[in-house]
Amino acid sequence: MLQSQDRRCAPAKPLKDEVRFLQSWFQSPLKTGAVSPSGRALARMMASYLDPRTEGPVIELGPGTGPVTKALLERGFAPERLFLIEYNHEFCNLLRKRYPGVTVIQGDAYAMRDTLNGRLDAPAVGCISSLPLFTKPPHDRDRMVNEAFDLSVPGAPFVQFTYALVSPVPLKHGEINGERSPRVWLNLPPACVWAYRRPTA
Repeated sequence: MLQSQDRRCAPAKPLKDEVRFLQSWFQSPLKTGAVSPSGRALARMMASYLDPRTEGPVIELGPGTGPVTKALLERGFAPERLFLIEYNHEFCNLLRKRYPGVTVIQGDAYAMRDTLNGRLDAPAVGCISSLPLFTKPPHDRDRMVNEAFDLSVPGAPFVQFTYALVSPVPLKHGEINGERSPRVWLNLPPACVWAYRRPTA
């Protein structure tokens, strides 16, 4: 999802990430959601909502070609703390080669608990998502976010980017609260980040 990668940190890529995304989008637009990878500024904004000093795993949904994964690693998360759920088989193979030590699981993020199948040895410190949520009905989005909360420590965020002006996750007073970042104008197209939390009191 990154438009440019640090060539010193990643192996040479014979097929550019933008082309990979276009191919994936043409094959399955409702599952890929975006036609190009997220930019570096957006990936960093998303990663900023998680603190590597808090012990525990991180769940990443829909990592694509790995720009948010890269931002999490740069932020200080050890590779073995990252658990990625990706539907696309080609992206899974790419992620395993690009980020050794990260756990990549091919499966359905909307069945997160079954897809992880007990792989987490502790509650997650957060869940970070690049899924195209607006392709799913509100009740599916609500269910998935609550499943992420169930797998996480109390107060842990569910982080989601969107190009839209409205929240991609239904906000429910007393059940799901959300805060929105400033718009990331350096991303193409511009996007913002939502951090959702389940109230702890």
